[in-house]
Amino acid sequence: MAIRRIAVLTGGGDVPGLNSAIQGIVNAAGDRDCEVIGIRRGWEGLTHINLDDPVSKDHYTMLLDRENTRTIDRTGGTILHTSRTNPSKMKIVPDHLKGLEFPKKESSKGTTYDVTKQVLKNIESLRIDCLISIGGDDTLSYASTLNKHGVRILAIPKTMDNDVRNTEYCIGFSTAITRAVSAIQRQRSTVGSHERIGVFRVFGRDAGYTSLYTAYVTSIRCAIPEYKFDLEKMVDLLMQDKRGNPSNYCLLVLSEGAEWKGYSVREYGEADAFGHRKKANVAEDLGDEIRKRTKEELVISDLTYDLRSGEADFIDKMIAGTFGSMVVECAAQNKTGLMAAIANGCYAMVTIPESKLGPRHLDVEAMYDTEQYRPRYSGKTGVPVFLTRA
Repeated sequence: MAIRRIAVLTGGGDVPGLNSAIQGIVNAAGDRDCEVIGIRRGWEGLTHINLDDPVSKDHYTMLLDRENTRTIDRTGGTILHTSRTNPSKMKIVPDHLKGLEFPKKESSKGTTYDVTKQVLKNIESLRIDCLISIGGDDTLSYASTLNKHGVRILAIPKTMDNDVRNTEYCIGFSTAITRAVSAIQRQRSTVGSHERIGVFRVFGRDAGYTSLYTAYVTSIRCAIPEYKFDLEKMVDLLMQDKRGNPSNYCLLVLSEGAEWKGYSVREYGEADAFGHRKKANVAEDLGDEIRKRTKEELVISDLTYDLRSGEADFIDKMIAGTFGSMVVECAAQNKTGLMAAIANGCYAMVTIPESKLGPRHLDVEAMYDTEQYRPRYSGKTGVPVFLTRA
């Protein structure tokens, strides 16, 4: 069947490069005389849209063409906006759907509703031949659900954590590392001027890619969620670094989910639609422990949200645009259930990962020196450019 109308949505946290992916999809679809409909606010656009209400339809959908996407790659974020909606676990059913029967689940946290049948109805009513979902493991988990319901769906992975399975690279990762490295290099001057210890927190809820790659190019210590470090040993290593530095300072970068033996990252607030609560700042907690043991002055910087702001770098623009073109090619071939990816250093189309497998993790043995709490630099011959295999 010829593809005449493609829809695209972006879900979860925004990252630089999303607009480049959208632009790539629009350009590739235009070459095939295929219409592209943007679904606004992620999965919410397919749960909350009321197709009998023109205002609602205009709010949640927008026609995308070369003209209105011509310059979007020059800005960060996503022109389609985003949300963390999970159609299979909604606490509140949209007003225009109240009175309809949806499967529900009771738990200690309350009642949730699965409105997937309405999502399927909306996809059909919008005459969508193929849906392209751009997101991280949470957003893509629902894409996998729709694939099982027979929806022709393709995916593009994005997350600064770089932890989507079946791919070595996710949109947003390179820009996040570039920003983290730049921020740390700028702050070296003030940390060094005051002879302090600098502790930096970056994204990485379950995987340590952002922390490890930042440490890899700045030559500093790092902590990752995949390995609980020994606090006393970490403090000793930092003090060795400080004493060995002519400027008498040292630096450490932590994933937001990093922990040490005897400590667990504190969480707060209500869980989102995918069961995640906000994590307290582990850098602040670690800083308190370092002060107790050393009486040193510290500079603690939370770099997280700065990493997802602004224009994408070259790598993210190139890969995002290429991913966009790849999924349209797949759509034209009537393929479904596939995700654009980097595998063994090459572009590939792979199966959308199963949500039950959870996020991808660092290969600690191959990539992290558990004695020195820093990246491993040896043994890289023959390894893909992103230092890991999907």
